[in-house]
Amino acid sequence: MNTLKELLRISGIPVVVASLCCLTPVVLVALGLASASFATSLATTLYGTYKWYFRGAGVILLAISLITYFRRQKGICTIDEVVRRKNEIINTVALALIAGILGYFFFLYVVVEYAGIILKIWE
Repeated sequence: MNTLKELLRISGIPVVVASLCCLTPVVLVALGLASASFATSLATTLYGTYKWYFRGAGVILLAISLITYFRRQKGICTIDEVVRRKNEIINTVALALIAGILGYFFFLYVVVEYAGIILKIWE
């Protein structure tokens, strides 16, 4: 993996999808499609009941983006190529997983949290 840009490209969309449980109410209030009380109720329901579904979807999307990255950009399509470049694959997967976890925590618990506080969804 040459640049940080590739790592962000791999883990960016999975992080946003995993954070949709709390991002959706913020977006609805920001667009004026929901009141703060409805958004609070929706956030409580989505985060309390369905957070593991969103996190699972994020992990599945991370796996899909890693497979796509290796097949299209790195040209790793056969088992022989996987065996030859095993260390590169392991390192890239480990970095993408760490970046995904750190990105999830930062995006959900910093960015979305403060956006919700600014919009008076939660305090």
